[in-house]
Amino acid sequence: MGILYIVPTPVGNMEDMTMRAIRILKEADLVLAEDTRTSGILLKHFDIQTHMMSHHKFNEHGTSAGIVERLKGGQTVALISDAGTPGISDPGFFLIREAVAAGIEVQTLPGATAFVPALVSSGLPCDRFCFEGFLPPKKGRMTRLEALKEETRTMVFYESPYRLLKTLQQLADTLGEDRQASVAREISKVHEESVRGTLGEVIAHFTKTEPRGEIVIVVAGRKLKVKG
Repeated sequence: MGILYIVPTPVGNMEDMTMRAIRILKEADLVLAEDTRTSGILLKHFDIQTHMMSHHKFNEHGTSAGIVERLKGGQTVALISDAGTPGISDPGFFLIREAVAAGIEVQTLPGATAFVPALVSSGLPCDRFCFEGFLPPKKGRMTRLEALKEETRTMVFYESPYRLLKTLQQLADTLGEDRQASVAREISKVHEESVRGTLGEVIAHFTKTEPRGEIVIVVAGRKLKVKG
C-alpha cells in the first residue's frame, strides 16, 4: 500500500512552503493538482519535477477510483490545491474518504491555510470558533444566516471580493450592525490588510475602498446574557 499525502501550499508567500512539503512533493510518484498551470509555477519554483495530474471538483468523482488503485499498488500520491490546505473549501474530501475506506494511510502535513491567521489577527476570541467557509450563493443562504443568530462562538467565512459587501450587509441585517468583525484580505501577500470594527464600520470602509484579493471574514459570536 502507498500513502496519500495531503500537502498545504502557500496562500500568498512562497516562503510559507515547508521543507517537508517540498521533500514529499519531490519524492511522490504523482502530484494531484487542482490546476496544473497554477501548481506548475509552484513546482518549478522549488525545482520539483514530479509528474502532475489534474484533480479538481469537476473530475474528482471520476478520477478518485483510479488514484485509489495506484495507492493500493504501492504508489505515493501527494494532493495539493491552488493555495492552502486541500479539503478546506477546496477539493480533497472525496478522495480522502475513498482512500480511508480502502484502508490506505492518509497523512496531512501541517501548513498554510487562510482562516487561521485571519482568526488569530482579528482580535476576536479564538479559543472557540466555527468555520463556515463560503455561504451558499443562493439557495439556503438566508437559512444558514438565520441559524447563526444564536451562535456564541466566533464565526469565520470565506468570500470573494465581488460578493463581500453583499455578504457583510446580510450579516449586519441578521446579526446587527454593531456586531464586531474583522475582514482580512491578501493574507501572507504584500498588501495584507485587516479591517476591524463593527459590521457597520467595516461596510462603510469597503463602500469607500473597493475590496480586492482573497477575503476572510471573522465575526464575533452572540454575547451570552449574564444571569443575576
